[in-house]
Amino acid sequence: MVTNTDLKHLQRCVELAKTALEKGDAPFGSVLVSASGDVLAEDHNHISGGDHTQHPEFALARWAAKNLSTEEREKATVYTSGEHCPMCAAAHGLVGLGRIVYASSSEQLGEWRREMGVDTSQSRVRSLPIQEVIRHTEVDGPVPELAEKVRELQRQFHRQNS
Repeated sequence: MVTNTDLKHLQRCVELAKTALEKGDAPFGSVLVSASGDVLAEDHNHISGGDHTQHPEFALARWAAKNLSTEEREKATVYTSGEHCPMCAAAHGLVGLGRIVYASSSEQLGEWRREMGVDTSQSRVRSLPIQEVIRHTEVDGPVPELAEKVRELQRQFHRQNS
């Protein structure tokens, strides 16, 4: 169940996604929050330089591995504008992070891209729900009231890059 606190952090993720878009990156943003509610780290996509592994969820997993104990990681929550891709979900699971909350799903993103005429058939990485990549992780999302904002950011990105 998504709470008002979750919504606040997800709104920050959407702001970070907008920052990514403004910098020429695909619009994705993420926030790592401790069990006590403190924002520990945040990031946005950095793929415009050509390294398509520079996703914010992956960066937060690396940060957590270096800076948090196993117990702190297990109790932390990752908030993100879009559901983790398989690479990021695996990093999340391998590092042992806790709950994931996302504003928009991979399924929604795929549908939006099809509606925009984006050809994803050449992608070498399949889109999978988080639960098909990792186990034993609480996952909440999508959140309809924020998904539409993410959709608009995706539209802007694809207009700029087509």
